[in-house]
Amino acid sequence: MKILHEFVPTRKFLKLAEEVKDLVDGWNVTDSAAGMPAPSGTAVGCVLKNKYPEKIVIPIFILHYKGPVEVGGLALAADAVGLDGLVLTMGDIPKYGEPIKMFKSSEEARDFLRNTIRLKTVKLGCLLTARKTVEDTIARVREPWDFVFFMRLEDKTFPTLEQVAKECKRLNKPVYTYFLIGTPKNAEMIKMIGWPTTTTIEHVEEVASKLEGLVDGVIATCAGDYEGDKELLTKLQKFRS
Repeated sequence: MKILHEFVPTRKFLKLAEEVKDLVDGWNVTDSAAGMPAPSGTAVGCVLKNKYPEKIVIPIFILHYKGPVEVGGLALAADAVGLDGLVLTMGDIPKYGEPIKMFKSSEEARDFLRNTIRLKTVKLGCLLTARKTVEDTIARVREPWDFVFFMRLEDKTFPTLEQVAKECKRLNKPVYTYFLIGTPKNAEMIKMIGWPTTTTIEHVEEVASKLEGLVDGVIATCAGDYEGDKELLTKLQKFRS
């Protein structure tokens, strides 16, 4: 099972990456999360891939912040550098200005990148939310995505992940699940995000053991608790393959 760290870029992103590089198989890079300006997920991803070519690097790619020319340009940069994937999503509303709505959906953007921009190597993935019905979720898995990220994993959504993973295996599509961990320090951040936690830091290994053989990897984060992230990643070492 691959361990990806959900990486929130700051001006010190190179220093932060160096601190955890030996604990991870790669990074899922956020893209101005919550609509707040931050170093571009794709730009940061390209730098990380160049510096650590053996690592998996998959940025989130928020469409509400980009027009078609920028969508194509950033994706071509990802293609040229050799990023392992881009996760397309409409994303949050920007903190400043208005959302860009040139693409009606991530599917429309996916087809634009494949058919008009003609990407050659970079894979395109989607976000699946456990708030949808199992039938709707499975239907999206069957669309022409190269891989999927599953959100909102908790006890009650575990059966949905099992069905998603089964279908992904049948279709030979990698599936990664977010692994959002609650700690004493990140309660306010979790509340702001509005996602359920997968588990608490004390039960990380117990829950991770249930994911072995089910998913290709986890996207590990303690959401705002950086020291918690390092503890989490250390606990997950026994599950890396």
